[in-house]
Amino acid sequence: MNQNDVPVLNKSYELYKLFHEYRKVVPKQDRFTIYERSEHVMLGIIELLLEASYGGKERKLVTLEKASVKLNVLRFLIRIMKETKTFDMKKYISLELLVDEIGRMIGGWIRSLNLNK
Repeated sequence: MNQNDVPVLNKSYELYKLFHEYRKVVPKQDRFTIYERSEHVMLGIIELLLEASYGGKERKLVTLEKASVKLNVLRFLIRIMKETKTFDMKKYISLELLVDEIGRMIGGWIRSLNLNK
């Protein structure tokens, strides 16, 4: 399966590129703590989505549920970065919009797998 065949993977790629671009404005005190942790979570989500795109149906469902949990962790970390003023409101909103869209896409994928049981 090609990356281009999985729309949620493309959205996750866009999210990572945007997040990486914001690194330039992250204060040094946050860069190696919450920002770096968020980046690792984001990369973990991308890995899980890649794994799901290649996995069998049962394994795919478990993997997508793990990705969904990690996405909620990422959402929480991004919210903390907004509240601690690591990101301004504009950056927070642009990240949250992508995270929400990815969440809807993962949820839709999970629902479609559950319907086809």
